[in-house]
Amino acid sequence: MTGGTIGHVHNHNESSLTRTRRLKIALLLTFLYMMVEAVGGWLANSLALIADAGHMLTDVAALSLTLGAIWFGSRPATAKKTFGYYRLEILAAFVNGIALVLLSLWVIYEAVERWQSPPAINGTQLTVIAGGGLIVNIVAARLLHAGHKHDLNMRGAWLHVMGDLLGSATAVVAGILIIGFGWLWADPVCSILISLIIILGAWRLIVDSVNVLLEGTPAHISLSAVENTILQTEGVAGVHDLHVWTISSGIDALSAHISHDSSVVHSELLVQVRDRLHADFGIDHLTIQMETVDHEAEAIYVCETGTKCFEPAKQS
Repeated sequence: MTGGTIGHVHNHNESSLTRTRRLKIALLLTFLYMMVEAVGGWLANSLALIADAGHMLTDVAALSLTLGAIWFGSRPATAKKTFGYYRLEILAAFVNGIALVLLSLWVIYEAVERWQSPPAINGTQLTVIAGGGLIVNIVAARLLHAGHKHDLNMRGAWLHVMGDLLGSATAVVAGILIIGFGWLWADPVCSILISLIIILGAWRLIVDSVNVLLEGTPAHISLSAVENTILQTEGVAGVHDLHVWTISSGIDALSAHISHDSSVVHSELLVQVRDRLHADFGIDHLTIQMETVDHEAEAIYVCETGTKCFEPAKQS
């Protein structure tokens, strides 16, 4: 049996340069309007605005953390970190999710107290300032939308901004209700509703992040379907020790032992397996150990999309 260590160069769906540029613009917009909302919330005596400013503060931290994770994650792999630092992006997403939940719980606590004895609120100031925040958050959300579906780190940043967007929208509604009907309770009620929505999104982010950190099977991939695809490949007699996990967002990996008849040519079978896994599941990073039906493992092969499957150099 042969084996070896291979260093890979991984590319995300969206270039780090493009992601970084969008994040920087979103960070600048968020920071500037955070200051506006904090001052405006204090002047208008609005919890909804203060809560939204608080969410923007976590946005600033989250976007900064996301930028830092992307920068650090772009560092090359080393002998001690053979996959590089991609997992830092997952850790950043996990931290962002926790921060969102904690902040939302604090807002709910404050809103309940205000609901019991609503203070005087300047509805006009609340509506105008929240309207400006809504525009800023729409722009920031648009900037971050492109990569949020396939990148947990970007999804964490996008969720923060979406939380602010919804918070600004509900603050506008609260301001209109206060101006039109004098319903002071609308301010804390809207704060509670938006906090619950944010918690739901943050919880999904936390669960997905933990699954990656525990090297669980990606949610969009069925392990049984992968196994069936390999077994249905002509020449494959069996498969065992099958593992599929995520290195970082958009980078799924697979390792498996494949048994076959002694008449099968290794290189030809590996190409077929690689092509089917890429076409059906988008899995491009493969480490496959080939075995004949009647003998122990014979060779380990590593496959990358766009290249031939190859056998690592033998270890002495």
